Amino acid sequence: MTLKIFKVYLFAVSSMLFWGLSFVWFKIVVQWYDPITIIFLRLIISGLLMILFMLVTRSWQTIKRKHLKYFLLLSFFQPFCYFLGESFGLTMVSSTIASVIIATIPLFSPFAAYFMVKEKVTVHIIAGILVSFAGILLMLFNPDFSLSASPKGVLLLFLAVMAAIAYSVIIRKISHEYNPVTIITHQNLIGAIYFLPLFLVFDFKHFITVKPTWELVSAMLQLAVFASTLAYVFYIIAIKGMGMIKANVFTNLIPVFTGIFSFFILDEKFTALKIAGMLLVMLGVLVSQSHRIGRLLLKSK
Repeated sequence: MTLKIFKVYLFAVSSMLFWGLSFVWFKIVVQWYDPITIIFLRLIISGLLMILFMLVTRSWQTIKRKHLKYFLLLSFFQPFCYFLGESFGLTMVSSTIASVIIATIPLFSPFAAYFMVKEKVTVHIIAGILVSFAGILLMLFNPDFSLSASPKGVLLLFLAVMAAIAYSVIIRKISHEYNPVTIITHQNLIGAIYFLPLFLVFDFKHFITVKPTWELVSAMLQLAVFASTLAYVFYIIAIKGMGMIKANVFTNLIPVFTGIFSFFILDEKFTALKIAGMLLVMLGVLVSQSHRIGRLLLKSK
C-alpha cells in the first residue's frame, strides 16, 4: 500500500513538473506561432501519439454513449477554454506570474469538490492551501512590492483556472470508467476539432509562412509529448489515487518549477522574494498532505 501511494505522489509531482516546464516551452514557441496554432498542433500531435500507443498496446476503449456528453464537456473546459485562457494570458504576462495564477486552482477546487462530488475538506488541506497561497503572493511581487502584470492577461489566466476546476470535477466522474490514455486521447482529439475552425480562420495563413527551426520543433514536441500527454495521464492517475482536492493542491508546485526553469532558460529574474515564495509553496503542499503522510509513516513502523 505504501509503495502504491508513493507512486501516486510521484505521478502528481511529475505532472506538475511537465506543466511547469510548459510555460517555458510556450514562451519559446510563441516567437514563431500564434497561440491558437500552438494549441492546435499540441492536440493533434498528442492525439496521434496516443492513438498509436493504444493500437500497439491494444488498450483501445470504446466510449459508452451515455458518457459522450462528459467527454464533450471535458474537452470544452480543457483543452478548449483552459488553453484559450492560458495561452493568450501568457502573451501578456511572464511565464512565472502565469504559472502562479494557475496555481490558485487549489484555492477554489475544495468548494467545487464539496458541492459537486461531496469530497471531504480537511483542516490540513485548508491550512496547506493558505500557506501555499502566501507563497504564491510573495512570488507575484517584485522586490519593491510592486505588481507588474496585465489585468487582461490575469483575467484570461483565471478563465483557465475556472476551466481546470470544471475539468477536475468531470474527470472525477469518468476516471474509474476509462483508463487515462483513453481519456486523454479523446479529450485532445475532440479539443482539436473545437480549435480547427479558429485555426483555419485566424492562424492558417501565418502558419504556412513560418519556416520551422530545430528550436521551434523541439519545444513544440516537448509541449505535445510531456505537457499535453504525459502530464495529463499522470494527473488523472493522481486524481484517481488521492482525490480531486489533494491532487489539485500539487498544482502549487507549478510556479516553483516554472520559476526555476525560467531562470535558467529564459533568464527571468530570481529574487529573494521569489525564493521565499517557492519555499512556502512547497511547505503548503507538505502541510496539506501531512495527515496522510503521518498515517503512512505509522503503518511502516
